[in-house]
Amino acid sequence: MSNWLGLEGKVVIVTGGASGIGKHVVSCLQGAGATAVVVDMSVKTGDEMDGAYCVSCNVTDPASVQAMADAVVAKYGRIDAVVNNAGINMPRLLVDVQGDHPEYELSVDSFDKMFGVNVKGLFLVAQACARVMLKQGSGVILNMSSESGKEGSQGQSAYSATKGACDSFTRSWAKELGKYNIRVLAVAPGIMEATGLRTPAYNEALAYTRGVKPENLSTDYSKTIPLGRDGKLDEVGNAVAFLVSDKASYITGTTINISGGKSRG
Repeated sequence: MSNWLGLEGKVVIVTGGASGIGKHVVSCLQGAGATAVVVDMSVKTGDEMDGAYCVSCNVTDPASVQAMADAVVAKYGRIDAVVNNAGINMPRLLVDVQGDHPEYELSVDSFDKMFGVNVKGLFLVAQACARVMLKQGSGVILNMSSESGKEGSQGQSAYSATKGACDSFTRSWAKELGKYNIRVLAVAPGIMEATGLRTPAYNEALAYTRGVKPENLSTDYSKTIPLGRDGKLDEVGNAVAFLVSDKASYITGTTINISGGKSRG
């Protein structure tokens, strides 16, 4: 049955919820009975997307984040959980050894963009929502990490570093907030099915950082993933729905891999 998680009446914010993994998380939360709120730069506050209330927000801007939290409380009176999903990935090499594409070398600008959204944005959203949860005496903060934050990733060192920071935030905030009945945890997707967000320009950059042509980016997972396939976006969404529910009430301070068993070993 769809309501076994007991999420009816629970208000769950999903940042970056208008597309990609975030959109699937919203759908899975709704399917489990939750009241999902789409928070994204691409939406207009007050609109609805597939039945979910929308709030416009730039997660890197403290005033915008606070306005978002205030808007959700004004609409629903509470915030039961937040899924910190908004993120950006720009494939970049530490040094463009070949010298053919200096634009694919890590720069201060690309570094700042990734850390601005993935680390600063994570902190600002968690802080604004935690303040509401403290008043309620309960809540869940779920951060979207990545397998690359644990394993590293060629051509994605800065992105991987932001996800390592995500994992560290998760462990530390869980220690700080546990006594107030607020759980903090993360999920780390591995190689997933297409989100619709990967552009030809992204694939070109990633291919260059991997030393291959875009058409040769590996899609054969039989040798690298024990389950032999990429992950489904709904598999992330369903895990998130469980983890923000009271069925997962003793899980906090940890990052759960959703990677089909993929690891360095």
